[in-house]
Amino acid sequence: MTAQVDYLVVVFTATSGASGELLGSDEKELVQLVWQLVDLKNKKLGRVNELLIKPDLSDETEEKEEEDVVEESVEEETGSGADCVSTATSVDAALNLFYLQLTNEVNSAGAGTSVCLCTDGQLHIRQVIHPEAASKNILVPDCFHSFFDLRKEFKKHFPASDLKALNVHTMVESLSIPVDVPTMWDPSATPDPAAILPAEVAVQQVQLMASVVVALLSEQFCHTFSNPERVSEKFESGTCSKMEKVCDNTVIRARGLPWQSSDQDIARFFRGLNIAKGGAALCLNAQGRRNGEALVRFVSEEHRDLALQRHKHHMGNRYIEVYKATGEDFLKIAGGTSNEVAMFLSREDQIIVRMRGLPFTATHEQVLTFFTPGDSLKETCPVSGGKDGILFVRYPDGRPTGDAFVLFSCEEHAQCALKKHKEILGKRYIELFKSTAAEVQQVLNRYSSAPLIPVAPAPLVSVLPTMSLLPPPGGVRDCLRLRGLPYTASIEDILTFLGEFTHDIRPHGVHMVLNQQGRPSGDCFIQMTSAERALQASQRLHKHVMSSQRGANSRYVEVFPCSTEEMGLVLMGGTLSHAHTHTHIRSRSGTGLSPPPCLSPPSYAFSPAPAVLPSEAAAALYPPIGQVLLTPRPLPPGHAYYPASAQLYMNYTAYYPSPPGSPTTLGFFPSPSSLSSPGGLMRMPGLTYNSNGVKDLINAVQGYQYAPEDALMHAHGHVHAHDPARTLLTQPKEWVCI
Repeated sequence: MTAQVDYLVVVFTATSGASGELLGSDEKELVQLVWQLVDLKNKKLGRVNELLIKPDLSDETEEKEEEDVVEESVEEETGSGADCVSTATSVDAALNLFYLQLTNEVNSAGAGTSVCLCTDGQLHIRQVIHPEAASKNILVPDCFHSFFDLRKEFKKHFPASDLKALNVHTMVESLSIPVDVPTMWDPSATPDPAAILPAEVAVQQVQLMASVVVALLSEQFCHTFSNPERVSEKFESGTCSKMEKVCDNTVIRARGLPWQSSDQDIARFFRGLNIAKGGAALCLNAQGRRNGEALVRFVSEEHRDLALQRHKHHMGNRYIEVYKATGEDFLKIAGGTSNEVAMFLSREDQIIVRMRGLPFTATHEQVLTFFTPGDSLKETCPVSGGKDGILFVRYPDGRPTGDAFVLFSCEEHAQCALKKHKEILGKRYIELFKSTAAEVQQVLNRYSSAPLIPVAPAPLVSVLPTMSLLPPPGGVRDCLRLRGLPYTASIEDILTFLGEFTHDIRPHGVHMVLNQQGRPSGDCFIQMTSAERALQASQRLHKHVMSSQRGANSRYVEVFPCSTEEMGLVLMGGTLSHAHTHTHIRSRSGTGLSPPPCLSPPSYAFSPAPAVLPSEAAAALYPPIGQVLLTPRPLPPGHAYYPASAQLYMNYTAYYPSPPGSPTTLGFFPSPSSLSSPGGLMRMPGLTYNSNGVKDLINAVQGYQYAPEDALMHAHGHVHAHDPARTLLTQPKEWVCI
């Protein structure tokens, strides 16, 4: 729409909650809609119309409600200053009545047919009308999908104006428009924007906005109302390349989504705001399942800022958290480089369904037969494009992963396909989920890309003895594992739970396990003085209830005996299953233990550091792909339980062990001075707690150049002085300086 419209409809809305710049941020319902028609050609103003939304709680029929609406629109006039006042019992009825009255008034004027809305800012349309209509599954009239922002139109003639500081009153003052009635409400002077406005304020706001429009149409400005704001009616799916530049100020992270939500559900939650094409990307966890998070890319920073105002708005019964994110975060999830995926997703208006659990020998023909069986007894849902509409997910070496994506031409066929969830293909049942283009990219990136940390080949001369990540069977089970702790539980709560067994805890022998975000995982390890007391404690306290002083919640806690080696493995990033705590059987599939995952959590932001080995020496021993393991990474300051100058050679941990802790009554050890010797610092996890100490370490590194006085073993560790509730120390026997 480039030419000027014939009529402008000045609109103002009010909810039962906040007003001003917080309008629509609290999810309150629409209660008042005021508008006035402006004839742009003749510069004439129509009557002021007021529409009140008052839910009818009586048991009247729908026909009687409609009669009441018509009668009140003709008869009722109040002291708010409006020329015509109407009442509706729902938002749906109010929007339909608004469109009906507007059409009748335009037809009676007879000066043209093109009409467009005009509001003071973006909130009335984008944050009030569309979100409420989407949450109630209401189809809004077409006129609400385009509007003029009076502030932006005013700024064209006053470029120095700040859009966020502008309001109707500042525009009236700048245009020197005489005001007959004293100002009832000034948003810039309101101390409490959450206060509910009186009914007559909306009428005055509309009258002032209409006078500003007429002033802009005068010969002094000769303003033309063209190119209105657009509200996207439908979310467009699409692909995103990893080479594409995404502005950091246009991306948000939504958290708390229902696991079955799709990109269309996300678009519905942000209805009224324009999401970029393919800009809704659902995040997957390490198992390839949705983790309740999504990254959303908007067309501009303005729309991103409006999206942040929907923090803790509801999607069904769940509230959704909305935070800022970066363009890099979005590309990690939605970006792709595969031409095969780009061709697969190039077809527009296609519905994607993900298949999981396929037999590794599954073929295109079997998938087509699965959705379109030969017998007519079952419903058929043809795959769009035949074989071209099926994409198998494979590992880099070509082996199938058991996942596939299938395209369907319409929503009806996709819903029919989803009904086959957990039906049998071959000898396996198949899981079916509605998917998105971003999920296709994410799954393909995860399976088809090389590992984050490739395994370096063995050196030319093997010096160090091989060490297994799994602890040897038959260790002394003189430790306790507590599982299912309240997330607010402290060390004092654990000691209260243990009762008489508190006296059997070794000094600094309480180890809390933290998750990837640094929060308590619900697990804890405790070092006891003997295996007998550990067994007695597990038998007496297993599945007893633990309460937390910092929270009202209480949970039953599982208590198992375990060995020091098993505890050390878990604290260094491995996992210990429930089955392993009761058996010592070791097999490839039933050990109960898994080595630490090879992933670097985003919470550790390491700064680059020069390589310890010269590039010539490194090239002689390892290919370039192995240099990832040879580049040391220092820990940032702030983690007092690790030496600040430490050079880490480990590039994993998905679970962070908190350092050993103890009650404040036992005191703490002072932190030793930082290491001053030249050379690199090597971390050796997995050392047994009952080793002979420095002597064993010297024997292990025999043949390398080192100074004997530089062999340092932390028997106690460092104190973390920032937490007065407990003493934090490093893992015992953890650092060796060479």
